[in-house]
Amino acid sequence: MSIEFINSNYTIQEKLQILADAAKYDVACTSSGSSRRGKKGELGNAEACGICHSFAADGRCISLLKILMTNHCAYDCKYCINRASNDVKRATFTPEEICELTIEFYKRNYIEGLFLSSGVLKNPSYTMEKMCETLLLLRTKYHFNGYIHVKTIPGASDELLAAAGYLADRISVNLELPTEAGLRTLAPNKTMQIILNPMGKVQSTIASHRMAIGKTAHMERSLGNRYLDHGIFSANSRQRFRKSLSMGNTVSEEPPLVSLLENELPFSLKNGKRPASEYVLGWENATQLAPQDMSKLKRSFAPAGQSTQMIIGATGESDYTLLQTTQALYQGFDLKRVFYSAYIPLNEEAVLPQIGTPPPLLREHRLYQADWLLRFYGFQAGELLSPEKPDFNELVDPKCDWALRHLDQFPVEVETADYAVLLRVPGIGPKSAGRIVNARRYGRLDFPSLKKMGVVLKRAHYFITCQGKQMYHTPIEENYIIRQLVHTDKKELWETQHANESFSQMTLADFGIR
Repeated sequence: MSIEFINSNYTIQEKLQILADAAKYDVACTSSGSSRRGKKGELGNAEACGICHSFAADGRCISLLKILMTNHCAYDCKYCINRASNDVKRATFTPEEICELTIEFYKRNYIEGLFLSSGVLKNPSYTMEKMCETLLLLRTKYHFNGYIHVKTIPGASDELLAAAGYLADRISVNLELPTEAGLRTLAPNKTMQIILNPMGKVQSTIASHRMAIGKTAHMERSLGNRYLDHGIFSANSRQRFRKSLSMGNTVSEEPPLVSLLENELPFSLKNGKRPASEYVLGWENATQLAPQDMSKLKRSFAPAGQSTQMIIGATGESDYTLLQTTQALYQGFDLKRVFYSAYIPLNEEAVLPQIGTPPPLLREHRLYQADWLLRFYGFQAGELLSPEKPDFNELVDPKCDWALRHLDQFPVEVETADYAVLLRVPGIGPKSAGRIVNARRYGRLDFPSLKKMGVVLKRAHYFITCQGKQMYHTPIEENYIIRQLVHTDKKELWETQHANESFSQMTLADFGIR
């Protein structure tokens, strides 16, 4: 591998400040999603839960060393601070510098893993080659066994994509914008096909590895999902999704992304069979680029799965379009997470919000809440929003918003309702729903016991009865309930709405790490 880099005269500390700051707009994962015990002679481990222990005020993870390899970029995406036409400080890390930083930060307990992204230096394949070289050095020379999340560069070769997948725990291919039209307007160097193609290959390779060791092709989900026949990860829902692909984009509820998925979706998800060999990124492809012997390093391919990110508020897409695209990505590519990033106006462009416009943090928050409803609560995107109601009511959370539009389904009797129905009650989550189902096997329930089980009664009491009685005598009427809910949650709502007034992205420098 060539090690030619565009380097400046900055010290490594100055590079760190520039590139850690440049990486703050890339949303990292909040937990590793993979477990790996420490090994004798190797440094670090990875835990599926809680690898990221600290979070910024806006919810972004700060316990990963989150940096760019370079903020030089050949692309000119209008929304990006690092675009080619911007006059900003530029710097580039060498693979050795990133390795040394990662190890030193890990030894000092500043971090528990690495999130590595990059601008496009020269071209996608060249950049991806340098990122793979970094990961290989970490795994072999430095024997780093901890968590690594790498953002791949769309357009790089399959060999480089394979190498990244075998060296990292999680891969992300950022969609950035939910529609082809948005990409054409703001990111002329990217197309939906260029982004979806590596997504499909990554998914198919993960599925192939899982089936080779006797697991199902699909990633593990919350155990509660097995009781949700209507959820997006159920067999029936996946079958309907495959049917919609075979029929084309003829159903109004389907997002524009579905028509593109017909050609880009992995063979395994189209037909429900083992991935075809041409979709699988093989170990041989990964090792042929390695300058060192990788025979003792054979690993599972991206054991923590893959994720993506969408920017919120840079273009005019509705919440309905964003949520439909999210569901299509979960069902089409079996993504572990979809992340949302509220757009912070940084560039003067007629097609973008003006500089100084507050980032839509509350909207981002509502989309994350809706995302949880898709993944853990058995909701479909088409239930939460519709073309007639394309955006969430930001005054209340998405589940309350749905419940207020379906008051004919309430009140729910907690002593008889099944698990899936209980999950649809505002104020009742998967844990409290499971506790209710278990507890009523042994005796009668009352409202004090529901509170002890974790039910948020300030929301739930409008929508439930216990032993046939309401907690308070209140009318089941939309305007009345929403007034009460907004009043009840006014402190939380005010804090979220006014967070924009002092908004700032946090970097490692904020913690005195220089």
